[in-house]
Amino acid sequence: MMEEITILYVEDNPENRMLVRRILMAEDFNVVEADSASKAFEAIDAMRPDLILMDINMPDVDGYTLTARLRENPRLNGVPIIALTANVMKGDRERTLEAGCDGYIQKPIDVDALPQQILRYLKEVGRV
Repeated sequence: MMEEITILYVEDNPENRMLVRRILMAEDFNVVEADSASKAFEAIDAMRPDLILMDINMPDVDGYTLTARLRENPRLNGVPIIALTANVMKGDRERTLEAGCDGYIQKPIDVDALPQQILRYLKEVGRV
């Protein structure tokens, strides 16, 4: 059995959070949700996730800015931050990587592929 993996999912849209939570919990991931930057910081203060899924388009602080701020936290060294976003225009992927994201998953998500995509990023940092 795989050691429990905790994923922090930062997303303001409740329907997206529910979908991703269901997909990942079905694969035995522990999912912690944050619907804003302030909730993400609260979650980080309470625990160290194994991976962060980051929505880019959020109303209070966008995912680019939040990712850059999270990268300043030494407790998160080695924690992959993966953009999960509908931003698919030319240059969007590059912008997420420049902000500090380690990867990019496009919305709408492929419900069958998402768990394997997450596992790939976790394997890269030796978590699975």
